[in-house]
Amino acid sequence: MSYRTVSYRTALAEVLTRVVAPCAELTGTEGRFPRGAVTAFGATGLLGLTVSTEFGGAGLGLPEAAEVVARTARICPATAAVLRSHYTAVAVIESYGSPWLRGEIAAGRHLSSLALAEDTTGEQEAEAHLLMPRCTAFRSGGVVALRARKRQVVAAGEADSYVWSSRSLGVPDGLSLWGVPAHAPDLFVPARPDDSGPPGSATSTVFADPVLVPADAMLGKDGGGLDIVLRTVLPWLRELWAAGAGELHLAADAGLGLADGSLATDTGRLPVDGSLAVDGARESAGHLSAGVPRRPADSLAPS
Repeated sequence: MSYRTVSYRTALAEVLTRVVAPCAELTGTEGRFPRGAVTAFGATGLLGLTVSTEFGGAGLGLPEAAEVVARTARICPATAAVLRSHYTAVAVIESYGSPWLRGEIAAGRHLSSLALAEDTTGEQEAEAHLLMPRCTAFRSGGVVALRARKRQVVAAGEADSYVWSSRSLGVPDGLSLWGVPAHAPDLFVPARPDDSGPPGSATSTVFADPVLVPADAMLGKDGGGLDIVLRTVLPWLRELWAAGAGELHLAADAGLGLADGSLATDTGRLPVDGSLAVDGARESAGHLSAGVPRRPADSLAPS
């Protein structure tokens, strides 16, 4: 059954009730990736919620994505973490990705994630490394070799692609972003995930030693990644993290345990796919969806 002709709120309620809720406890206790939930989000058009209508998406924006993450976080923190990373990655892909990839996401056949954080020890260093990655990039003809160890990648080994950061090819102290296919040779994900991230979110380290990608896999201009991170990645991460954390606080206030038996904590911090404090995270997000054709806010119906 397809839900593409119904409102995204109706589709979300159906997925949460029929698919996410019955598996949430198993996801939390056994740390099993919620593949069924991801498939259902794709089938209902919710993975493509923020892809423009031109490519078959719903053409909605950050406020609607935040609502989806918030409502999902009440039931399954792992699935919410996967959606948070996916929607943020898609915000970059919407501006710089290929039409084919945007169509695949809209069709529910592609899950993306972020591979931005690297080896860090405190929050100050975490922020610095996010904006000045260690990952090296070397070009030979039409191929670029990316060498890095990306930490705390959500849906590691489960996503279809990663939005990946590196030093630029030719801009001093620059940062570049890449779309790295998860099936690319020489990407390695340990069998045992990191202890970070909600159980079941497949949060782990991804090793590239190196991974080879086409030169046209670059997202944006060489050295232009810093602007993309500051203007797109961090605002989306902050808003989506704040939305999910707010719902977990409501659950805690109501005395509701999470799938892993814990309650929401008062950390007020981004996971290290963002690695920055979220003070003031609920800033207005209307400008973030500029240039994306939008449908009425509660509709997934075709235009």
